[in-house]
Amino acid sequence: MTLQSSAAGLDREIAELAPWFHNLHLPDGRSTAPDHPLGDFPEFKWRQLASAIDEDLTGATALDIGCNAGFYSFRLAARGARVLGIDSDEHYLRQARWAADMLDPEGRVTFAAMQVYDLARTAQRYDLVLFLGVLYHLRHPQLALDIVARLVAGRLVFQTLTMPGGVPVDPPSNLPLEQRDRLTGPGWPRLAFVERSLAGDPTNWWVADDACARAMLRSAGLRVTATPGHELYVCELSDEDAEVARRRQAELAAAVGAVRGPDGAGSSQRK
Repeated sequence: MTLQSSAAGLDREIAELAPWFHNLHLPDGRSTAPDHPLGDFPEFKWRQLASAIDEDLTGATALDIGCNAGFYSFRLAARGARVLGIDSDEHYLRQARWAADMLDPEGRVTFAAMQVYDLARTAQRYDLVLFLGVLYHLRHPQLALDIVARLVAGRLVFQTLTMPGGVPVDPPSNLPLEQRDRLTGPGWPRLAFVERSLAGDPTNWWVADDACARAMLRSAGLRVTATPGHELYVCELSDEDAEVARRRQAELAAAVGAVRGPDGAGSSQRK
């Protein structure tokens, strides 16, 4: 096969796998979505968060939730991590598996067809978890965050679509019923429900403001340690009240069933 015919075959395969949401930069200089409406996406997002992730991830485990065509999974693998990339859309997984031969020559990434809720049935924890651009597509966002928080052994990098909002208020330890008008005040966490469609996408269900995104992360037992870019939150597990954690874990276990460990034993507790 000549170089010219090989190039033509690559162009044909990229076209056959379209449409692409991730603009993957292939080793020969080709891109899978050079005319992406958002620009060079998600390369510009990666430039924002790359410095918040260790340059050397050798020996680390990583989970990429909603991996799409694998852009972030491949970037983590290039830094040495062993990565599990999950997505519920087989179209994107086909793209990721096709690109893996070129962008993951060491075979560090495994792709699997899973939803975030499926993660409730694993006891595996990860040094790094990416949860980018997924939350607003979920009908049960806080449940999903509670599930994801269980899997964080090191850091979580979180991104979600947000709406404008005021400077976050410092929430009181208790809000008296007669003061509930404060819920409508500037800076109180807001989560807007999209009943029909947003930007032509009927899977866009919820849009939080910054205050709400931070509050939801805290409620899942996480603390924000850095915000390297717009709508990007780097988080670690917080030292939360044991009773608060117990109540959350009990509710999570009731919602999804007991989390099963490798030996089949039921557990809903962090380890």
